[in-house]
Amino acid sequence: MAKVIEPSVADKTLDLKEMTDARVSLGRHGAGLPTQAQLSFLLDHARAREAVWTSVDRASLIDRLNRIGLAVIGVDSMAPDRSIYVRRPDLGRLLAPESTERLKQAGTAKGYDVAIVVADGLSSSAVDLNAVPLIEALVPKLAGLNLSAAPIVMANQARVALGDPAGEALGAKLTIVLVGERPGLSAADSLGAYITYGPKSGNPDSGRNCVSNIRDGGLPIREAAEAIAALVRDMMKTRVSGVALKAAVAKLPASKV
Repeated sequence: MAKVIEPSVADKTLDLKEMTDARVSLGRHGAGLPTQAQLSFLLDHARAREAVWTSVDRASLIDRLNRIGLAVIGVDSMAPDRSIYVRRPDLGRLLAPESTERLKQAGTAKGYDVAIVVADGLSSSAVDLNAVPLIEALVPKLAGLNLSAAPIVMANQARVALGDPAGEALGAKLTIVLVGERPGLSAADSLGAYITYGPKSGNPDSGRNCVSNIRDGGLPIREAAEAIAALVRDMMKTRVSGVALKAAVAKLPASKV
């Protein structure tokens, strides 16, 4: 018979719930879950649904960005409303013609180094809570890299790939798309940052780099801004993004790393 190993006192008192937001150590009541665990599940499910179906407070976001000295341009995707946006992801990747013209008019002869696009994605909560603090932390870091920045693009009913035609219309070398990530039952407010060098319509997803789970309880704003700035620096040096970036950075002369 195998020897039975008794857990130590420390192991017995270990609470996995202190280490993760995942649904662990829920307990049971007979054959089912305790009432508190069941109610918590229903609440988290409601929060996730609300994050998907509630609109971003664009007026508040624009006002907050203006207060820190940033100009904002509002644009729309080809999805006319939230219901179609959720059912037709392809339309959320396309920029409406009038929005394309608006961005072209905001462009300059020299273009911009970086364009930041705020897209509602699948979580309005993530954008409302995290987009402005992240931009506020990120903009000085981009300025420290001597990069010119376009006006902030506030995109309605937008998917990640909408950043490609938006950056293309502005004449930007690189786009940073801040988007509300699909909510789960442990977090409904995660923001993702997708960085693409050479934005143009039809770019594959393999040409992007992502910094994800930006939220309170996930990746802190300050660390996210540092990670994004580091990726931007490497992309501007190599003129590459996505799956090829790591190899391109490895080939840089030591003086440029």
